[in-house]
Amino acid sequence: MRHTLVVRTAPPLRIDARAIVPAVLCAMTPEEVLRLPLPLGREQVPLGEWCELRSGSVDDAEPSLRLEGDLARFDSLGAGMAAGTLDVHGSVGDNVGLGMAGGTLHVHGSAGALAGCAMSGGWLEIDGDAGDFAAGALPGEMEGMRGGTLVVHGRAGARLADRMRRGTVAVHGDAGEFLASRMVAGTVAVGGKCGAHPGWGMRRGTIVFAGDAPPPPSTFVPVFSDAQVIWQLLARDLARLGGPFEGLPQRAPARWAGDLAVQGKGEWLVPR
Repeated sequence: MRHTLVVRTAPPLRIDARAIVPAVLCAMTPEEVLRLPLPLGREQVPLGEWCELRSGSVDDAEPSLRLEGDLARFDSLGAGMAAGTLDVHGSVGDNVGLGMAGGTLHVHGSAGALAGCAMSGGWLEIDGDAGDFAAGALPGEMEGMRGGTLVVHGRAGARLADRMRRGTVAVHGDAGEFLASRMVAGTVAVGGKCGAHPGWGMRRGTIVFAGDAPPPPSTFVPVFSDAQVIWQLLARDLARLGGPFEGLPQRAPARWAGDLAVQGKGEWLVPR
């Protein structure tokens, strides 16, 4: 089943849109979709107040949902998504892909803060920029991203992959301060520059600097052991994302280990 929703009027306040996931809406009739209640302040407002349903078909084997228009005030789109495809043509609010466990979510625009926060699986792709705390942890939680893949074609904000535990994050552009801070495991690749304090407090995991790498801090030390086999596996996997990662298999990396200030065993890979 496939539905296409078009935003007719932008809401005056932020909307909690976590109910807008393919598996839920594609199991409904068009009338039920438009009556779906969404929290707006203290009220529950039907989805049809802001959106219109342009088409519905049953051709697709899996649930598929397409959104179009100004969705900047729609927060938590695709939250908890476990299957299906959500294709968003426009910029979205905060928490897109929150707790995502499976499926594919593609944003043809930019996203607010906490994109892919606490996600454990699936594919989240953002064509524009992502705000602060992408692939990070929920406030008060000890674990950030636990699986899946997050690809940002633009710039990512501060604290990208904070407390990340598993999965892959790739940013084609620049990243903000405290990249992969307190990282536990997983892989983060950056094609552009990054802000101050990358890898602060990281315990394990890998950061790949495909672009301009910052100077390693004093709590990271060079490693000279051979890692060509694992590097080729990782580099070829990242090369499929194109852009600044495409030529990684032809480059040999310098390795740095840390953060030794927290007895960390993480690594920086800096291709030359």
